[in-house]
Amino acid sequence: MALDLTLLYRGPLSSCNYDCHYCPFAKRHETAAELAVDRQALERFVRWTASRTEDQLSILFTPWGEGLVRRWYQDALEQLSLLPQIRKVAIQTNLSCRLDWLARCDRSNLGLWCTFHPSQTTRQAFLSQCRELDRQQVPYSVGAVGLKEDLDEITRLREELSPDVYLWINAYKSQADYYAEEDIHRFESIDPHFRTNNQYHTSLGRSCRTGASVVSVDGDGNLYRCHFIKQQIGNLYEPGFEQSLRERPCTNATCGCHIGYVHLDHLELGAVYGDGILERIPVRLTTPSATAIETLSTSDMGSTGR
Repeated sequence: MALDLTLLYRGPLSSCNYDCHYCPFAKRHETAAELAVDRQALERFVRWTASRTEDQLSILFTPWGEGLVRRWYQDALEQLSLLPQIRKVAIQTNLSCRLDWLARCDRSNLGLWCTFHPSQTTRQAFLSQCRELDRQQVPYSVGAVGLKEDLDEITRLREELSPDVYLWINAYKSQADYYAEEDIHRFESIDPHFRTNNQYHTSLGRSCRTGASVVSVDGDGNLYRCHFIKQQIGNLYEPGFEQSLRERPCTNATCGCHIGYVHLDHLELGAVYGDGILERIPVRLTTPSATAIETLSTSDMGSTGR
């Protein structure tokens, strides 16, 4: 049976070269043996994908940590992008890696989801990487965690990014009532979809594409409907796993992460992102006007906690 399937791959990698205070994997180091396990798992996944010549597959890598500083993730994206059965291959990254390897990829079905961390790198260094992506014509989105103390830097990033690049904001949800309405307006002037992210969507019993046309897979091939429901539904490497793919109502009360709620049918976000859903690029890019950016840059920031 030929499949049209999206795979959200998260292997055992859980180390990062950044030290963001809100991240549990900040500056976590793995042993050579642990990294070898991750590499073997990823290479097995790539071999499985290459064997599925009758399928149409889309893949998003969502590692706990930074994958592209590891050569095997660069190799995996290169190899997968060249397979005819791959509709899209994308990865979440802090963009701190070298970028020359992208020239070996088929960039027509490649996408990068790039996160700017102002406490870890300079805006100038990050923008230099973005300009290299522009030069190589690699589709990508850029985003940041919506910390109020970073609003000035994020605003300047928006000013200096290509206007064709979507800049998304991930709402900071670790603190209840973190944003005043004024803060929301300011972030929304940068990311028109910020309000969608700044909430937990009611999902219990609602229809969702996960479990049917979208699944989460770990390094052992274990399948889950998504990253947020840890009930195994099958194993990618076992014969007949396709029979585990079926419509299932969501069993969580809410869904608050973009890579989860974007698949809820009632939100109709497939129409917003279209073919850019994995790398988080909307079909129609709305960027703030120059006047809006200037107002945001010069506004009094006293009420935002700076």
